[in-house]
Amino acid sequence: MLFSFLRLPDDGLVSRLNAIHDSIAGNAAFPSPPVDLAAFKAAISNYAASIVVALDGSKQAIGNKKKLREVAVNMVEQLGHYVEANSNDDPVTFVSSGFEIRPTNRVPPLPLDQPQISRVDQGKSGELLVKVTPVQRARHYEIRYGALGTGGTPATTFGSTAIASAQKAASVDNLTPGTTYTFQVRAYGKLGFTEWSNPVQRMCI
Repeated sequence: MLFSFLRLPDDGLVSRLNAIHDSIAGNAAFPSPPVDLAAFKAAISNYAASIVVALDGSKQAIGNKKKLREVAVNMVEQLGHYVEANSNDDPVTFVSSGFEIRPTNRVPPLPLDQPQISRVDQGKSGELLVKVTPVQRARHYEIRYGALGTGGTPATTFGSTAIASAQKAASVDNLTPGTTYTFQVRAYGKLGFTEWSNPVQRMCI
């Protein structure tokens, strides 16, 4: 977040506030800050002095430090919104103010690894069991299959089946015993489908 630095301990916060003050003062990109910079500097100094006084542990001194911290924080928040609005989405201009680019935890989606068919086993008659190697971040998989033509010519028509997980072998049934089938798999993720895998052949009995 823009103001995540406000969670800093007192000494660290004073340092950041001074850096923001010094960066905005005289910065041509921010000619009309909503906070008087001299007043902001005084608020930082008062807050810094109160930190030292509060070291004695008295409730009054600690309470005063909290109030002065709130004053300085209120000013820097106004400055932060002003800087964000007047940077015109230019990161160089923005960081020239002493504020830092808002961090983000969002990770751009990555392409999936290519799944493969590790083996095809015989199930009951007319059924083949297709085992797929799982890939990370896949949402589901699609297996396509087609019967080879006379003399082993490539399949020209395909059936397909979708599976949610590659943990178990996928059953492909209603096949013709004595016919050789070719199988391929692809995975679906945030960026769409992968390419079809290398074909694997198996005769169904």
